[in-house]
Amino acid sequence: MNDKVDCDIRQSLDRISSQMRRDYSESLRELNLYVGQENLLYRLWLGDGITQMQICEHLKCEPPTVTNMVKSLEQNGFIYRKRDEQDARVMRIFLTNKGKKLEEPVDIKWRQEQDKLLHSISPEERLLLRQLLKKIENNLK
Repeated sequence: MNDKVDCDIRQSLDRISSQMRRDYSESLRELNLYVGQENLLYRLWLGDGITQMQICEHLKCEPPTVTNMVKSLEQNGFIYRKRDEQDARVMRIFLTNKGKKLEEPVDIKWRQEQDKLLHSISPEERLLLRQLLKKIENNLK
């Protein structure tokens, strides 16, 4: 391929990624959340009472990042921390009722952003796009 096409692809992916993040960020702010916090909550919606280290593994991010997210979510009343009954050195993270109630609104916001992203793309094009994006993702590994 020529450099112009390759450069256009890279620039398009950069613009798409930036715009998606801005739009999703604005959408989540309506729920008093920042991008990334919904992923932590998503893991807790699957089953809470997990440790910060388990969250780090799930989110693939560093402990200080998770610590900051946990503090913020706790201050907003979405989660709380409790010492493990078997090992007092371990803190477990649980959802509050307020945090549990966020699951549906976050899911709605996520679907709205997804629908906007894929609006004019046919089912056949979506299959091809998914295949191409998987290839790109594998190239980065």
